[in-house]
Amino acid sequence: MSSPPPETETHEVVLSREERWVVHHVVAIRVDDALDAEETPPAWAIDVFETIESDDEPETFTHRQIRRLADLLADYLDSEETPQQDLVHGSAVLERLEDVTGARA
Repeated sequence: MSSPPPETETHEVVLSREERWVVHHVVAIRVDDALDAEETPPAWAIDVFETIESDDEPETFTHRQIRRLADLLADYLDSEETPQQDLVHGSAVLERLEDVTGARA
């Protein structure tokens, strides 16, 4: 039996309220950048919003969403302008995303 393709494979990730806020903020930046460029925001980003704003716990993300979210978080955490509190919660989320997929961003 073969495993599902990584693009449709899903993973459950537990996020605290603070971690959800950081994820929301990072994805909002991506969506705002698309809108500022008069582009349609990526569907995966809208799906991530819906996931973190639902009351479902743990949150379920596709492998593709996790990869893209991990990339956004890594860039955000590398910024000198990122608040210390966001560094703490964002780093925890990034580590969890990397652990769940078995990859490093």
